[in-house]
Amino acid sequence: MEFFRKTLDPVIALGAIAVLDIFLFLLVGAWTVGGGETMMTGLIAQFFIGDSINQIPFWQEVFKPDAGYWKIYISLGMLFGAIVGAVASKEFFWRFPKRLSEWVMITVGGLLMGIGIRLAFVCNVSTFFGLTPELNLGGYLSMSGIIAGAWFGSLIYKRVLEG
Repeated sequence: MEFFRKTLDPVIALGAIAVLDIFLFLLVGAWTVGGGETMMTGLIAQFFIGDSINQIPFWQEVFKPDAGYWKIYISLGMLFGAIVGAVASKEFFWRFPKRLSEWVMITVGGLLMGIGIRLAFVCNVSTFFGLTPELNLGGYLSMSGIIAGAWFGSLIYKRVLEG
């Protein structure tokens, strides 16, 4: 498990990601995680509201819920891999916000991220690991927005915690 305790040289790591991204693009096309998570949301909504989901145009015209959608399994694989990596490096800890204001900020931030993903039709993971190594301008614009949003959100979070 020593591999998980040391940091890779960023140039080597990004080079490996870029090469792997080329093969992934050749095999399956553009890679996005947002689609898998959107599909999981649709399946959960369909479970709870049943056929009423057919009255929402998005779930009929854009993303008809389908459990066989392959990007769901990329999302689940990333979650599983993140948990395995955190446990293997002894960095896995449960953390919960202590105040209601933190829960509200987390919820609002998550909703804003979800809206941004749907508007841009990309996801943060594929932007960093897919579009950026491909030198795609959209990747750099998305990264700029993600970084600016994270910086602005952290200022708000810090101000609320201090106040």
